Amino acid sequence: MRVITLFVAFAALLAVIAAGPGSRLEWWPWQTGIWMMRIGAYAGIAAAVVATLLVLMLLVPRWRVRPWVPIVALCVALAAVAPPMILLSKGKQVPPIHDITTDVADPPAFEALREARSKAPNGIAYAGGEVTRQQQQAYADIKPLVLPQPPREAMQRALDAARSMGWEVVASDAASGRLEATATTRWFGFKDDVVVRIRPEGAGSRVDVRSMSRVGRSDLGANAARVREFLAKLA
Repeated sequence: MRVITLFVAFAALLAVIAAGPGSRLEWWPWQTGIWMMRIGAYAGIAAAVVATLLVLMLLVPRWRVRPWVPIVALCVALAAVAPPMILLSKGKQVPPIHDITTDVADPPAFEALREARSKAPNGIAYAGGEVTRQQQQAYADIKPLVLPQPPREAMQRALDAARSMGWEVVASDAASGRLEATATTRWFGFKDDVVVRIRPEGAGSRVDVRSMSRVGRSDLGANAARVREFLAKLA
């Protein structure tokens, strides 16, 4: 039982660790990666429960054979359970949406990325309605940014900020005040698309941003965090 528990704990940890990088490297579809994390979490919980019982059994002197096995199994099992539980907790703290924009009345539209987004499960259209309500309730701080620089200078700042964040800039047009880019998440390699729209605002510029995931219902707050970071760099 001890050896089996240790094996299950290590298998669970391996599944959780490999789920993201394997999806990012396209060894398997992202759905398989999510399934691996889920199975790893369940296996880790089961191994942790059994390992805890085995650790308690060490209190009986005659059962203290290879005491390190259940202790290691418990530690490994908890390590396997931690990442999925953290993601689950984070998912409960944010709304289940994946399209964030500074302008909910007139969100920037994708043009250069239109074809890629049209092929993606989440499409290209802004849902509005309930999505807008949930964004405004959870991310009330996400609003347009007004810069003192004219649009052309603001566009250069936007380009610099996008590149510093590791985005793949797909298109930029200073004349029309548009920048489109794709951001790839670190762990699973999910593709999220960003469009930046810059318009004259008095002597300066108004910057609007929209960040939208290609797959998944909830982004776990990733798009809102991305928009915040981008606007902070510009400001």
